[in-house]
Amino acid sequence: MKHPLDFIPPTIRKPIFFAFLLWALIMAAIMQVIGSPLKTPAAPMGIVSFELAGTATQAKAITNSWNQAWMIASNMAEQPNSDVVNVPYAYAAFGLGLDYLFMPSYALALAFAVLLAMGRHKGWLASLGVWVGWGSLAAALFDATENFALWKILLGDYAGPWPGLAAVCATIKFALILLGLGYAVLGGILPKSE
Repeated sequence: MKHPLDFIPPTIRKPIFFAFLLWALIMAAIMQVIGSPLKTPAAPMGIVSFELAGTATQAKAITNSWNQAWMIASNMAEQPNSDVVNVPYAYAAFGLGLDYLFMPSYALALAFAVLLAMGRHKGWLASLGVWVGWGSLAAALFDATENFALWKILLGDYAGPWPGLAAVCATIKFALILLGLGYAVLGGILPKSE
């Protein structure tokens, strides 16, 4: 088995990596701005807390906290207005949609980082890089599935399997991303195999 990006000529791998890294960093910054209104006591990590909620009760507590924070911030607690858009829900929904543009940027940046680190080594460390490279791309697939589940929750389907599915997919996604980052960093600093 080969790394999924092994077909890319070695001479252009580094520039492509930096292009995807820049795209990923810009997207991450945008996602941070969009996600800032989603931080509440029930969701201290914003959308990440929602991703990892795991149960209908916790997911409902998070969305209720978003609603309550918005009502207080907009002085709607005294004068509810059904015509006003729930801004945290809009931020969450927009963030989930935008995340589909973020997924290929971080997955490809990470896969290229793994490929570059892998190219410095031979033997078992290079073989491990093949699997980690595939895992880097798989992280985006788990992220996409997680986002679909979160979208279903935002639409009010708390009773279905969605909170648990989102939490499992988010956990696997984060594990694969951390594995890829760890491999890329260690593979990059360990002495090059001769």
